[in-house]
Amino acid sequence: MNALKLLDTQGRVTPEDSRTHIRIPFELNTSCSRLNFRFEYAPKVLEDREQAVKLLQDSYEIYILPEQREQANARAERHLPLKNLITLSLDDAQGYRGACHRHDPLQELFVSQHEASPGLMAGEVAAGSWNVTLSLHCIVTDICDYRLQIWTPEEADA
Repeated sequence: MNALKLLDTQGRVTPEDSRTHIRIPFELNTSCSRLNFRFEYAPKVLEDREQAVKLLQDSYEIYILPEQREQANARAERHLPLKNLITLSLDDAQGYRGACHRHDPLQELFVSQHEASPGLMAGEVAAGSWNVTLSLHCIVTDICDYRLQIWTPEEADA
């Protein structure tokens, strides 16, 4: 059987996109036995140490009490390297089908009637409107590119 590609989309995000979501709708025209997902993003790590320390110090100004900032700055190294974090959630026409809140910059996932990747729920893979939501928890590099591919085994005529 050949694979039937449902979606292949790419995008680019920046630090200004942190703490936002990207909803990616797709249609499943007929029920099928399995949906496959491949999600990847890069770069994962902010390599510029000076820039990373500056980001940490800026965040301390917002999130750390003034009397604790000096101690936080002294321990900033323990939080390096800083990393981008984008996670994936899935909904079908009936609602929530799970979330894969992993740190992996490459994830190969699936859902089927009786099995699913950890974080996703097995169940009928029914025709209808589906959505993938990318949660951009933190983007620390100047740019971060992502790609989402969705496919299913082609169903043979009975």
